[in-house]
Amino acid sequence: MSVGVFDVAIVGGGTAGCAAALALRKRGMSVVLLEKGQCGAMASGTNFGGVRRQGRDFREMPLATRARAIWDRLPELVGEDCEFRATGHLKLARDAAEMAELERYARDARDHGLELSVVGGNAVRALYPWLGEAVTGASLCPDDGQANPRLVGPAFARAARAAGAEIREFAPVTHARWTGAGFEIDAGGATLRARLLVNVAGFWGGEVAAWFGEPVPIRPLCPNMVVTEPVPYVIDRSIGVCGGNVYVRQVERGNVIFGGGRGWGDTARAISRPRADVARDAMARTLAILPWLRDARIIRTWTGFDGEMPDDIPVIGPSRTTPGLIHAFGFSGHGFQLGPAIGEIVAELVADGRSASPLAPFAIARFAGAPPAPAPR
Repeated sequence: MSVGVFDVAIVGGGTAGCAAALALRKRGMSVVLLEKGQCGAMASGTNFGGVRRQGRDFREMPLATRARAIWDRLPELVGEDCEFRATGHLKLARDAAEMAELERYARDARDHGLELSVVGGNAVRALYPWLGEAVTGASLCPDDGQANPRLVGPAFARAARAAGAEIREFAPVTHARWTGAGFEIDAGGATLRARLLVNVAGFWGGEVAAWFGEPVPIRPLCPNMVVTEPVPYVIDRSIGVCGGNVYVRQVERGNVIFGGGRGWGDTARAISRPRADVARDAMARTLAILPWLRDARIIRTWTGFDGEMPDDIPVIGPSRTTPGLIHAFGFSGHGFQLGPAIGEIVAELVADGRSASPLAPFAIARFAGAPPAPAPR
C-alpha cells in the first residue's frame, strides 16, 4: 500500500526531528515525521535535562552556542518554556587533578567564546554551603541551565503538527531506499514517498545509514537516572563533575534528579531498564558531594536509548552515498541541549544545501568503511 508523497520524510521523533519538522514547515515544505513510539520518548525524553555548554567538546561549541539562544525563545517557538531555567552549570572538582582539569578547560574555552568562573574549595563552599567537603573547587557557566526533557520533544511535535507537519507516531520505519528520483519509506504498514530523507533516528540512525551503504560504529548508551521525593529546595545550580560519573539537579518542586553509569537495554526490542547496582553507585557519588541528601527517599529510576559514537561527537550532514539524505544522530549522551539547533541545521541542509554552522567535524565520511559495532543486549 502506498500512502502519501512529501517533500521531506523525517525518521525519528526526538527533539531534533520534531524541531526539524517545524523549521521545514516554516520554509513551506511538506513534511511527514515517522516515529516508532511516541515523540520525545527515547533519548530526548529520558536524559538528565542539562542545557549546558560547559564541558563540551570544542568542536560542538558553535552548535551549543547557537542552541543556547534558541532555548530562550521556546515560548514563542512552541508555546511553553518546558521548565527551562538558566540556573547555571556548576562543574565540580574532587581532587587536585580534577581542579587542574577545570582550570585548563576554562583557559581553552575562552578561545571558543565561553567565559567560565573557576573558584577553589574554600570559596566554592562559601558560595554554595550545601556542597560537601569532598569538593575541592568548581567552574561555573552562569548562562547554562536545565529543562524538563519529558516536555521538550512533545512540545516541538505539537508545534510542528500545528504548523502543518504530518506526525505519525507508532509508525516504525522498517526500510527506506533511494529510487533515483527520491525515497520510498516503509513505515507502519504503508509505503511513503519523499524527495528528501532526514535520518534523526538516534541509536537506530546507524541502521538507517547502513541501508544506504554507510555503516558506522555506533553503540547503544542507556543513562541510568534516579529521582528523589521532594525535599527543601537548595540546589540552585545544575551540577556536573569532572569525569562525568555523576550529575545532579533539583527542580523547583523539590525533587532531586541525578544520574551516573549505564542501565540495561535490548536494542532489538527497544526495551531498557535501569540497574539497581548502578543506581546505588550513583547514590554514593552523589552523597559524597551532597551529604545532606542521605535521608531522601528514591521514588523512581529509569533509563532510555541514545547512540554513542567512538569519538563522542555526532554524525551531522549529508550522506556521502545518496543524494537528498541528511543524517543527524549519535549524540553520545549530550544531544538534549543541541536538539532545537539541530532542527534548524537540518532544515538549512535540506532547503539550502548548506548550513550556517560549521559541520565538517561531524561528517559521516569519517567512518567510511567502518563496520557497525555489534549491539550489546
